[in-house]
Amino acid sequence: MTDPKRSGLTREQWSTMTLYEKFEQVVVFVLSAIIAVIVAASVWALLREVANRLILGALAPLDYATFQIVFGMIFTVVIALEFKRSLLVVTERSFGILQVRTIVLIALLAIARKFIILDLGSTDPAKIAALAGAALALGVVYWLVRDQDRRERSAGETP
Repeated sequence: MTDPKRSGLTREQWSTMTLYEKFEQVVVFVLSAIIAVIVAASVWALLREVANRLILGALAPLDYATFQIVFGMIFTVVIALEFKRSLLVVTERSFGILQVRTIVLIALLAIARKFIILDLGSTDPAKIAALAGAALALGVVYWLVRDQDRRERSAGETP
């Protein structure tokens, strides 16, 4: 048996939607297709980069430049996949357009990626401090939103 939430919209669900909700679903579908193309292209580029470095013998995982390139590319794919997953939540209609927690998580991933690909030797200390401050602020927001979600769930469970 299939999970009805995973099987997409039924004709009955589609017919009961407002015009705007239908528009929203079409936009989410188009965005999902675009992100799927981006993910496929990113994975292809990552595979080519790793294969080229293996063939040329330049793949040294402990080399900082190689680490920056490969893991920066991996993070790009992970960020795109997380964004795609957040769009799937919309199609399941279990939440509003996007959850704040998901957006903050994606932003945290993007900052982590930036720290990985950053050349610390040539980066202004103020820029590093600003990124660290942004990461800290996003971490606090993520914690607060997660804590609020947990309190709302526990309040709904108790009579």
